[in-house]
Amino acid sequence: MQDRSINLEIHSPEAPTPERFDDAKQAVDRLCDLYRLATDFLSSTFQTAMEQGHPGVRYRAYYPEVRITTTTFAQVDSRLSFGHVSQPGTHAATITRPDLFRCYLEQQIGLLIENHGVPVEIQVSDTPMPVHFAVANEASVNVPQDGAADFILRDVFDVPDLATTNDDIVNGVAKPTLDGAEPLAPFTAQRIDYSLARLAHYTATDPEHFQNHVLFTNYQFYVAEFEAYARAQLADPDSGYTAFVSTGNVEITDPNTPIPATEKMPQMPTYHLKRDGGAGITLVNIGVGPSNAKTATDHIAVLRPHAWLMVGHCAGLRNSQSLGDFVLAHAYLREDRVLDDDLPVWVPIPALAEIQIALERAVAAETQLEGYDLKRIMRTGTVASVDNRNWELRDQHGPVQRLSQSRAIALDMESATIAANGFRFRVPYGTLLCVSDKPLHGELKLPGMASDFYKTQVARHLMIGIHAMEQLREMPLERIHSRKLRSFEETAFL
Repeated sequence: MQDRSINLEIHSPEAPTPERFDDAKQAVDRLCDLYRLATDFLSSTFQTAMEQGHPGVRYRAYYPEVRITTTTFAQVDSRLSFGHVSQPGTHAATITRPDLFRCYLEQQIGLLIENHGVPVEIQVSDTPMPVHFAVANEASVNVPQDGAADFILRDVFDVPDLATTNDDIVNGVAKPTLDGAEPLAPFTAQRIDYSLARLAHYTATDPEHFQNHVLFTNYQFYVAEFEAYARAQLADPDSGYTAFVSTGNVEITDPNTPIPATEKMPQMPTYHLKRDGGAGITLVNIGVGPSNAKTATDHIAVLRPHAWLMVGHCAGLRNSQSLGDFVLAHAYLREDRVLDDDLPVWVPIPALAEIQIALERAVAAETQLEGYDLKRIMRTGTVASVDNRNWELRDQHGPVQRLSQSRAIALDMESATIAANGFRFRVPYGTLLCVSDKPLHGELKLPGMASDFYKTQVARHLMIGIHAMEQLREMPLERIHSRKLRSFEETAFL
């Protein structure tokens, strides 16, 4: 095959001139126009190239961009944790899927305009849009794998570039662009597009179904209870919930509509109880292990959820605990290791007051216990997360000593990962676990014990998580403490 990739003429859609806006809605409308211009161009040229072969030119389109330039420090309410840039200068962010993120973008851009008193500028960026992401929302268009077409795809179109798809901004190591602009948002457009594609793959549901309040669990047993709760809410015209979405994007609004069995379960089955404005609840069964926990939160973070909570099972480490007791984490011993390169283990992961209060109140409401009586079934302390499911089979002297020194009361494989990524991505986080075994005290998770435990505790545990989320839903975003967990040069966008 002849190499025709050298010095090919580049064809791009005509870029409109930059425009300034002091109205957030109009600014987002413009972002939508520019995004549609790029995706329509790439989609049409891609389909033509697939039908007719190598076009003899290179096609390229660019993500839209929002930027703001300020000459003075903003005089803003010191209680605000987002909505303003940290210092004078130019700050910019590439944008993808403005249709999906419209509410978020209007809120964030509106705060910038209000707090700084200057317009934002909307323009075409200099970041190429990979063709894979441009056609991702067109079900009839598939990008073939490398070698399947009669020409080399990357000779004609831009493809995903992992060198520029990273977490440098949220990890605090990003550098200004060539024109000196600092980051305005926690993620670049290509990083978001990458995660949107991964979410659809791992969860078998489209990103637009995700709600702002996310529950993580490590057992499939919670799913049936979640579906039963969802159907009950759909049957109640005053509940405010509008639909339930199962894997494969099966969406029902009638509580009696059957959901067909899934032929092949995804790696992380996900279910959504929807409410207007994304105010519903999403349940993700991440399975077992810190790798899955990191994968799920890495990608869900780009949707900027209002909170995520872990409601899974754990090993109780104290003789005073009983199977079925609850554990409210107020500290984390991180031995999961999957985030060490992004968030060093010396970084503290604090408990968040608003989340802790919501969880404790939910436990009290569900169990009808208060005050000192609540301590009968719920302990507060350190949760240790490890990367070895069979840790108890190794020499226990070292691990047990560390667990004791950390004041750990429970052990699992996911909670510290979810909390650490919540801290890193500035998503409010919390953990309420349920004791399913006590390996240090001879009570292993055996089939008979597990069956009785699951029957009596799963529904109660899940309802506690749901009630906590419903409390948090009534709380303004800026009131949740983790929004104040800012680095020295945090992005203005939440």
